[in-house]
Amino acid sequence: MVKEKVRQFLAANFLHLHPEVELTDSFPLLEKRFLDSMAVMELVAFIEEEFAITVPETDIVDANLKSLTVISQYVCARAALSSP
Repeated sequence: MVKEKVRQFLAANFLHLHPEVELTDSFPLLEKRFLDSMAVMELVAFIEEEFAITVPETDIVDANLKSLTVISQYVCARAALSSP
């Protein structure tokens, strides 16, 4: 569910800039420069709003935003930390 919502967000907002890209689960979003710094901030804002979590500045790194799979794992982990 998380992965598909993020994929839809990325496709709707950034895929037109990179029509040659296939947004696979493991596509390296930052390494291949699919996302620039402004796009990363838009993605983080989407994640925070859509999944009701807070993403600390220290977490806005390639290790957490590398691919759709990694983003999904990160969101699920943050959501688990936020649950009572």
